Amino acid sequence: MDALAQGDLRLLDDEVARRLLASTELARLAYVAADGTPRVFPMLFHWTGEEVVMSTFAGARKIAALRARPDVAVTIDSAGPPPEVLLLRGRMEVTDVEGVVPEYATAQRRYAGEEQAAAGIAEIDVPGLRMARLALRPSWVGVLDFRTRFPGGTTAGEFQKRGR
Repeated sequence: MDALAQGDLRLLDDEVARRLLASTELARLAYVAADGTPRVFPMLFHWTGEEVVMSTFAGARKIAALRARPDVAVTIDSAGPPPEVLLLRGRMEVTDVEGVVPEYATAQRRYAGEEQAAAGIAEIDVPGLRMARLALRPSWVGVLDFRTRFPGGTTAGEFQKRGR
């Protein structure tokens, strides 16, 4: 995988990407808010094999902002050492859903376990519940593992010399 350039969608098959997409790390969604300023929001996510799916409740301000400006960036990372980072870019598709977004329930089970997820979902799954399904099909993928892949495409030696 090391020969793949940053941006190549095949990086989704990299060991680091697969591990982070299956993890309970939070995805950090970067988007432009309605007032034109940037936002980064940590969210639970579910990887379907094609899309990173996040969910929010109807009325959340990010829904209108994402519909107006669907170009987003997402990072999923672990602190390490060494840190591992999956960087994604693309257009967010927002779909209104009556009831619980299925991927929200799946993510809850992965993050919280079956029992706690079932209790949390039962608490919100009431008549009239409206949510939004936020789906990113990546158009650009980057992986940083700080062993073989470094920021800016540098080598390990070049990266160590930065700031000196």
